[in-house]
Amino acid sequence: MKLSERQKKIVEIVKVQQPLSGEKISELLDISRATLRSDLSFLTLVGILKATPKVGYTYSGTDLETLFFFDTFRKEVAEIMTSPVLVSHDSYIQDAIITLFMYDADVLYVIDEEKLLLGIMSRKDLLRASLNSNINSTPVAVCMTRMPHIKTCHKNMNILEAAALLQDYAIDSLPIVDEEDERKILGSVTKSALLDYIIQQARSAEVNREEE
Repeated sequence: MKLSERQKKIVEIVKVQQPLSGEKISELLDISRATLRSDLSFLTLVGILKATPKVGYTYSGTDLETLFFFDTFRKEVAEIMTSPVLVSHDSYIQDAIITLFMYDADVLYVIDEEKLLLGIMSRKDLLRASLNSNINSTPVAVCMTRMPHIKTCHKNMNILEAAALLQDYAIDSLPIVDEEDERKILGSVTKSALLDYIIQQARSAEVNREEE
């Protein structure tokens, strides 16, 4: 998120001389009210300015860094979800391990014949199973966490809520499931994808700040 030069001037004027009416701001900037209207609407919408009837515009004290935080974490997980790596319920642990490393996945999702979610396996689950089982003949069902003991989320959950679930339950991934059918898997959100997204957004914000 980046403010235009005119929006920056508006914020600075309001900071110093608040409260100010829209008419007074347009007079100080020597631009028409019509030209100013969209800028004031934007600054009010994002929370940098407050508009009070019969009083005018005041500075809220909110800066772009704060807005960056809310803008980043209120986005829905649908924006960062990835395709889930799936294995069939009749696969053996050896097959699952090969699939895990082939796709460099954090977790594997176990599905039935109708491609509905049955369970989930992490790298740790597969490591433990490989130490205690014959991986060539042991089915994945032995080491997977089964539904309904799996934490899930929906596409419209915001990123902060998803991050809290990952942290609170010490898990690496959340399957994104259909709201009407919790066993229908649509995607996945992982700790690594979440971290990549946050770093990307932070770098973008830093570039914008340097260009200002």
